[in-house]
Amino acid sequence: MDIGVVLQCTPPSSRVIELARVAETHGFSHVWTFDSHLLWQEPYVIYSQILAATRKVIVGPMVTNPATRDQTVTASTFATLNEMFGNRTICGIGRGDSAVRTLGHRPTTLAALRESVNVIRELGNGRSAVIGETEVRFPWAGDSRLDVWVAGYGPKALELTGEVADGFILQLADPDITAWTIAKVRAAAAAAGRDPLSVKICVAAPAYVTDGSAEGLAHAREQCRWFGGMVGNHVADIVAKYGADGEVPAALTDYIAGRAGYDYNQHGQAGNTHADFVPDEIIDRFCLLGSPDEHVERLIELEKLGVDQFAVYLQHDAKTATLDAYGERVLPRLKQPVTATREVTR
Repeated sequence: MDIGVVLQCTPPSSRVIELARVAETHGFSHVWTFDSHLLWQEPYVIYSQILAATRKVIVGPMVTNPATRDQTVTASTFATLNEMFGNRTICGIGRGDSAVRTLGHRPTTLAALRESVNVIRELGNGRSAVIGETEVRFPWAGDSRLDVWVAGYGPKALELTGEVADGFILQLADPDITAWTIAKVRAAAAAAGRDPLSVKICVAAPAYVTDGSAEGLAHAREQCRWFGGMVGNHVADIVAKYGADGEVPAALTDYIAGRAGYDYNQHGQAGNTHADFVPDEIIDRFCLLGSPDEHVERLIELEKLGVDQFAVYLQHDAKTATLDAYGERVLPRLKQPVTATREVTR
């Protein structure tokens, strides 16, 4: 299993770049960032500096959207970064949340998302794409390679992901919900004539390593409660569309009954006052909290479900400590041991 990290582009940008560099030194495979241009700094500018300061990590948004960014400009940006730094980008995309809602707009349609996935991937891989009645191509991007991963929760979004995406991003780490979404994505891929296992699976959630004490767990919960509020925005849309008694698991929908509203000025922040409705049980299920042993146990459980990457949301008061703990006490235990020598029986 790969382990990535998800950062916010909060000033100073030099701090974001440094966290990305530290993540690479600890063996993290991907560096993702939020893409919400009103709340935080412009991520694509920062990506160029992260790529220049690192050697191997793959960089991209978790997630961009088709509303605030023209699909051809998005593809051109990735292809340019690939030419500069050697095919080390990835495009996470969804219908849009904070980037569009802060402007007073609504998320895009699934049809618009589907078109954007196809256009961005074709252009980002040096191929031609049809937009309306025009066929377009970047004549300079023949060597660019780009995967497009889709984030979603609802049945229709999961179906779209299986049909067209290179990967699926689930923003929570509950094993039961993870298993349900993976099954939906893979069934849709198979129905579309694709190899279900060709769609990579990424689970993303806050991770907070504690000393194993009750006090440490209580503090970690308060630092990560915001995440349940953020997920609740998407769940509220699902409930509005499918109803609370639809095919979406109650494990995902039940907890938003106490949700009263949401202030995007506090989006993705520890101490978010609009996340008080989120119970401890949801934080424990959606996030990874506790000792290194507990993190390893959950990660192995997710890997057995088919998860290819776990991406650590790093929006709390222990950013560097979490990177250090994962690099020294979690990542090494996820790798198959390799010995320098072994005795050969003849």
